Amino acid sequence: MTKTFALIAALLLGGMASAHELTVGDLQFIHPHIPQPAATAQVAGGYLAISNGGAQADRLMGVSSAIAKSVSLHQSRVDANGVASMSPVEALEIPAKETVLLEPGGYHIMFMGLTGRFAEGDMLPVTLTFEKAGAIEMEFMVDPADGAMMGHEHDMVMPGP
Repeated sequence: MTKTFALIAALLLGGMASAHELTVGDLQFIHPHIPQPAATAQVAGGYLAISNGGAQADRLMGVSSAIAKSVSLHQSRVDANGVASMSPVEALEIPAKETVLLEPGGYHIMFMGLTGRFAEGDMLPVTLTFEKAGAIEMEFMVDPADGAMMGHEHDMVMPGP
């Protein structure tokens, strides 16, 4: 939960670097991005925040994109023995009036079998499919590999509780 508030606070600070967003109905998609994969990489992770300003929950049911042969939702976990694992998940609940983070070490999107090479600043087409909102097309920005956000400015308003 602390990571959630830290990310939201960082995104809300004035002059946000490259935190692009898209709002469709009650859902807001905050800085969908992929850290730049190495030139020889066959996989990449996709990350964003999804805020549901509506009165009802929705579920992220799937992800698709021509940038990879296979795209799926995953969750990373560390068990009581400190062993990390990653596994696919069928859906991800987006509760009403809440923001869900897809981030390293938690829920994220896996792009497997990359179909090209991506440079910082590239905008890559991805479709998220929701139970209620349906298919929503957006672009994921290729961020620097070190996790720093790209340098153009955007205004963002986060839905209230």
